[in-house]
Amino acid sequence: MTQLPISSMALDPKVDTTGAAEQRLDQPLRIAEIFQSRQGEGFLTGTESVFIRVSGCNLRCRFCDTPYASWQPEGPLLTVDEILHRVESFPARHIVLTGGEPMMFPQVVPLTRHLSDRGYHVTVETAGTVYRPVQCHLMSISPKLSNSTPDRELHPRWWKEHERRRHQPDVIRQLIREYPYQIKFVIDRPEDVEEAERFLAAIPEIDRDRVLLMPQGTNLETLREKMAWLEPLCQQHGFRLCPRKHIEWYGPGRGK
Repeated sequence: MTQLPISSMALDPKVDTTGAAEQRLDQPLRIAEIFQSRQGEGFLTGTESVFIRVSGCNLRCRFCDTPYASWQPEGPLLTVDEILHRVESFPARHIVLTGGEPMMFPQVVPLTRHLSDRGYHVTVETAGTVYRPVQCHLMSISPKLSNSTPDRELHPRWWKEHERRRHQPDVIRQLIREYPYQIKFVIDRPEDVEEAERFLAAIPEIDRDRVLLMPQGTNLETLREKMAWLEPLCQQHGFRLCPRKHIEWYGPGRGK
């Protein structure tokens, strides 16, 4: 499998030329947390980064590990200027805009532009269900497989909405066409790998060298159990393995 150097992703971010972004500078975003830590997943694993976690999501994953940004969104309302001020108090020069689902909100367009203008490397974490013309150096897309759908009996409304929204192939095609990207599938059971294969067969434009398989779990014991069978499956199918290193380094919890 070809190793992709990080420098191969350092392309110019997309520029918003509509002018509409300026109108959103004063519109606040609900922010669950802003903190500095090491990136624990994907191509930039180990990179010191400032994480901006937007609160609010259009999906309700069964195994969501940040319910305070999805199932029960919380946090203060901050303007773009207030977010930038907080970010600049940290030394790291990489930004991870995550959630929840940050691409739901139009304010992320001016936010990413101002971050890029200040010389930050910007990663956007998204499920790939919503498109916005953000400025982004790495689009980190985590398409939701059927293993993510909440229980139909316990959450009938969200079961229906999640199933309707989780798979938006046209959005993913646009994102991978316009941005440097990585694709991360959350794998909960061995059969999920076959579902990921079917997903990729339907969108052949996706570069398999940019596909990572990540075990589902929020504690080290669970992750190790799943890594034991996921690693050979990755080798068999020619995928990259994506450990959740932040769980190993810091354990579960917020702001880590």
